[in-house]
Amino acid sequence: MSFGFRMEREAQMSSEKSGPVGVGVVGCGVISDIYLQNCTTRFESVKVVGVADLMKERADAQAAKYGVGSFTVDELLAHPDVELVLNITVPAAHAEVALAAVSNGKSVYNEKPLTVSTEDGRKLLDLAKENGVRVGAAPDTFLGGGLQTVRSLLDAGAIGDPVAAAIAFYSHGMETWHRDPYFYYQPGGGPLFDMGPYYLTALAGLLGPIRRVSALARASFPERTITSEPKKGQMIPVNTPTHIIATLDYEGGSLASLTTTFDVWETNNATLVLYGTEGSIALPDPNTFGGPVRLLKAGGKEWKEQPLTHGNIDNSRGIGVADMASALREGRPHRASGEMAFHVLDVMHACLESSMEGRHVELTSRFERPAAL
Repeated sequence: MSFGFRMEREAQMSSEKSGPVGVGVVGCGVISDIYLQNCTTRFESVKVVGVADLMKERADAQAAKYGVGSFTVDELLAHPDVELVLNITVPAAHAEVALAAVSNGKSVYNEKPLTVSTEDGRKLLDLAKENGVRVGAAPDTFLGGGLQTVRSLLDAGAIGDPVAAAIAFYSHGMETWHRDPYFYYQPGGGPLFDMGPYYLTALAGLLGPIRRVSALARASFPERTITSEPKKGQMIPVNTPTHIIATLDYEGGSLASLTTTFDVWETNNATLVLYGTEGSIALPDPNTFGGPVRLLKAGGKEWKEQPLTHGNIDNSRGIGVADMASALREGRPHRASGEMAFHVLDVMHACLESSMEGRHVELTSRFERPAAL
């Protein structure tokens, strides 16, 4: 089914429906609070029908807190008022829940990463297309006022043609503060899969798809000791690379360097910079929705902070869900698309594959650069 035909079909279906899109939330962990807060009070295009979690008491608590229904996962995925499933489970469960959702004829929006494996990601996109539903995915921070201001500057030619970009995320991991850091050191975790989607998605919205990557990766420590409560003293086996250095070759001609690590004692060196023929832009933290956005013009000596041209600069998590719901009603492409999220997933796996095999890895996945707000 072509996307154009799917939009026509959705437009016909939307003419029979009006008002907000019914949303069912699967996963009631820490991140569910901000999603539920925004989706029940802020975004008019969605209406939360209910929540579900494998731990029923957690679903009951969130349902009571936000005034929505509490269901089992199976009940929620089959609920007739749910058109869109917001899947904010742990990464290892993303594929299972999303596949069940689209099998039930529901569109689905996954937290990042889209899935753990590219095989599951491709299966999810294919099944959704077959069933005439949509896939979306976090992060949606690229829709915030900070990165949309960058998009406006870039599209207006403020730095000329983009030449290069630099991504740097440095930390010593999660075991010193997270209450249960185990999954950060398993496949689907690590700094690349945990934080990489924010940086890679930010650049995807600006520069489009990547055609090939070359990378080096390692796990500097075979195990980690948890020093935070309540699991202080427990050991975590490290089963995924925790220090990754990569070069990204964009289809449009730009080159980017990427470093993500949980292995260094550094907390201040997290940067994302876009370099062009006529200047450079220092982007805001892509894990946030606001600024600052700073511009250095060619020949200049000082970076100048730019006024933000768009709203949604506070914690607007869920804006991608709201845009997807509006797109369902309007019959247009949604911005936080499954295709873009799959490409980011494909890039991250290609980085690990490049390191293991000692070669460039060519990418076959592509996506349409999302429309600016």
